[in-house]
Amino acid sequence: MSISLIILAAGKGTRMNSDLPKVLHPIGQAPMLAHAMRAGAALDPERIVVVAGHGADAVTKAARDIDDRVDVVLQEEQLGTAHAVAQARPALDGFDGDVVVLYGDTPFLRPETLERMAAARAHHDVIVLGFDAADPGRYGRLVMNGDTLERIVEFKDASDEERRISFCNSGLMAADAATLFDLISQVGNDNAAGEYYLTDVVELARARGLSVTAIACDEAETLGVNSRTELAAAEAAFQARARAALMENGVTLMAPETVFLSLDTVIGRDAVVEPNVVFGPGVTVESGARIRAFSHLEGCHVSRGAIIGPFARLRPGAELAEDVHVGNFVEIKNAQVDEGAKINHLSYVGDATIGARTNVGAGTITCNYDGVMKHRTEIGRDVFIGSDTMLVAPVKVGDAAMTATGTVVTRDVEPGALAIARVPQENRPGYARRLMEMLRARKANKQKGQN
Repeated sequence: MSISLIILAAGKGTRMNSDLPKVLHPIGQAPMLAHAMRAGAALDPERIVVVAGHGADAVTKAARDIDDRVDVVLQEEQLGTAHAVAQARPALDGFDGDVVVLYGDTPFLRPETLERMAAARAHHDVIVLGFDAADPGRYGRLVMNGDTLERIVEFKDASDEERRISFCNSGLMAADAATLFDLISQVGNDNAAGEYYLTDVVELARARGLSVTAIACDEAETLGVNSRTELAAAEAAFQARARAALMENGVTLMAPETVFLSLDTVIGRDAVVEPNVVFGPGVTVESGARIRAFSHLEGCHVSRGAIIGPFARLRPGAELAEDVHVGNFVEIKNAQVDEGAKINHLSYVGDATIGARTNVGAGTITCNYDGVMKHRTEIGRDVFIGSDTMLVAPVKVGDAAMTATGTVVTRDVEPGALAIARVPQENRPGYARRLMEMLRARKANKQKGQN
């Protein structure tokens, strides 16, 4: 059976006190919406429909950046969850299969839970996801009779007896598309909030003699985010789970609580991560690499056996081959560094290629930007770049060449050559003393004039 996803993402998130739509607030440096879409991807959906409202343009862009197959529809008035789902109907015109309704602000749903929901559709017409709440609070209650879900009661509409139920509604639902939209068309708004509740689908389905059930998941999966405090708690929960998963897979985190990961961080077995390392989006670290303390990585690839840091910064486009060494206070951007090369101290390498076994001395800079355009520096294999070398791109340094300390390279260096470009040194005896006396006298005269 084909499956489509409907992801509700129209809420403003008033309690977030933000101009940013709620579902775009990040957890693990990815919008909450990305977490929901990633979980839903486990069902291999034929179509994905995101229902946007507040900040629809930003939500549309973010959703399509995550998956360019997404259809985004607009809920102009927020009249309830059933009304939101109904907005997806035109986008699913002609679709023959099941629909799973997700929420863009519920970032911790496990793919396995969605797979259980989809599997339950073989035996029931409508599936609702529930959880046993430690503190049911104001959640909607699931009223069960054996395996049958008889109805969902919103807290504000529940009796005292119903409020004692601890099995609560997550909001997620799965059903055949035609059945779901037909049931939604019958939903009214005769309730305390005057809204069209998706939960009313359950009683309508039961009245038709359809089979309705609820499956349970861990309460932690249903955590919603509605405030900055809850966002911070969700970030902490994400980081704890991500760190635990890495260590379970054989990664050493020397001080786990100080390492911060992104949703898409990939780190191989037997890699070692020292304290206070931040992984931005798009980082892959292969097995056996070592990331030393206080380094920041984003949009980069680190191969087996490489050593990065401490205090290193890898920016997008940094591609580091096996056994590369990148040391303290080195920044690399949009550069390919081949096997065994070393850039160990106080250097900037941007828009460049560095050949195998090349050594880049301290204080080296690839001068890649002329104020308008970026230009590339190409350094060959087995090159020795002397300390404090300025490479003014575009420029090439051939295999086995050298640059002398303090050289400014403005034209290509052929293989095996030594490049020297320095202003000749001139020593003037006694000049420093006379210069300082002149400067002090000038300062004194200036202060006297001010008085």
